[in-house]
Amino acid sequence: MVVKETPMPLRPSKQVKDPLDDIRKLDTIECGAAARKAFAFPDGYRNLNHGSFGTYPNTIRSTFHRYADLSEERPDAFIRYDYPRLLDESREAIADFVHAPVDACVLISNATTGINIVLRNLVFKPGDVIIYFATIYGACGKTISYITETTPAESKQVEYTYPASDDALCSAFEDVIKDIKAQGKNPRLAIYDTIASLPGVRMPFERLTALCKDHGIFSLVDAAHSVGGIPIDLGKLDPDAYVTNLHKWLFVPRGCALFYVPVRNQHLMRSTLPTSHGFVPQPTGDGSAAQINPLPPGKNSAYVENYKFAGTLDNSPYLCVPAAIEWRKKLTWQGKHGEDAICGYLDYLAQKAGKLVSTKLGTDILDNDERTLTKCFFNNVRLPLDYQRDAAGDFATAVTIAQWMSRVLVEEYDTFMAFLVHGDSWWVRLSAQVYLVEEDFEWSAAVLEKLCARVKEGEWNKK
Repeated sequence: MVVKETPMPLRPSKQVKDPLDDIRKLDTIECGAAARKAFAFPDGYRNLNHGSFGTYPNTIRSTFHRYADLSEERPDAFIRYDYPRLLDESREAIADFVHAPVDACVLISNATTGINIVLRNLVFKPGDVIIYFATIYGACGKTISYITETTPAESKQVEYTYPASDDALCSAFEDVIKDIKAQGKNPRLAIYDTIASLPGVRMPFERLTALCKDHGIFSLVDAAHSVGGIPIDLGKLDPDAYVTNLHKWLFVPRGCALFYVPVRNQHLMRSTLPTSHGFVPQPTGDGSAAQINPLPPGKNSAYVENYKFAGTLDNSPYLCVPAAIEWRKKLTWQGKHGEDAICGYLDYLAQKAGKLVSTKLGTDILDNDERTLTKCFFNNVRLPLDYQRDAAGDFATAVTIAQWMSRVLVEEYDTFMAFLVHGDSWWVRLSAQVYLVEEDFEWSAAVLEKLCARVKEGEWNKK
């Protein structure tokens, strides 16, 4: 028996005032020292690693706390009736921001969750191969390992070492595709980044998406680092699935991510993670009693409604998307406003940071001849350490040294920078952000110089 639910109109709420009113009254904020005052950093702390966890301005924190308070004042009224309406407003705001249909956009907790949703929903057959790239984010790589352990799927890595050119990367991708097909297998899905995490470099994701279309491969874009840091037009890109954190570069509280799946592929994404009330089981024909959804019916498609509730969580971050987008309009730099100011400043500061630090350390920046790797808010600088002398040519030892440096930065310098070992070298990933200035990277260069001297002296290995 199928139980039909009668949709109820969303409750017009008198308790939820427009959270954008206070933001619209703010004065403009110049990127740099003035923008820092809008954040909660204590005096003396330099947030040099925005890329890992992000952060958000005090104004958005007030919005976030207000929604959390409302859910406690009237839990059922807010969660059942106000929250769905506010969630739709957030979906509409981010859909407009990335130039995508709103019915293709839902919000989830983070990018890793989105990657898992796709890989755990697709039905893999013998001979299906998942293609991934050598610099894949670790958690996503392990998800692929889990899928290949528990399904018939196989995996194949695209091999390269940066600084590879975009042409070389795309050629290596096509070589893997040809190799898979030559074995009589099916390149089912390819997962790749917009901007890789470690090293923090821009990948030719537009070209990779086009290649996936040409070869009939499902394109899964891990865009954990993208929206809010570089311009994104999902209508133009048109991937098969795209997930991007909003709590990193867009200034939304943690955790919040956009999960974009065009309507053509939504039938493949049957379950949220975890499976919840919105899941529609296949008919069994055995007369089993219908499992009634205890939540009020909504007005959206079954796919969108499925993502409205996926277990009881504090989803207040999801509701802050419009406020974050509105706050960004207040930022200025060199006569530019809003997104133009932000993206312009991030690109300028990232390039400046790379030059300052590499010059101080007497090393180089990780980039290719075409200078495409650094077209983003990251820059990676080689540390003046010798892989053979300082780590005896051992990768595990090199990682231990990197971990020691990270801990020293936190304990002695009240900051953090992301280190990585790539191509038999240590690199530091520099994150530009609107609240940082050149002096922050001059300071970081001096600190890194001292830190590397201590590594050379073997301090990392002293008990």
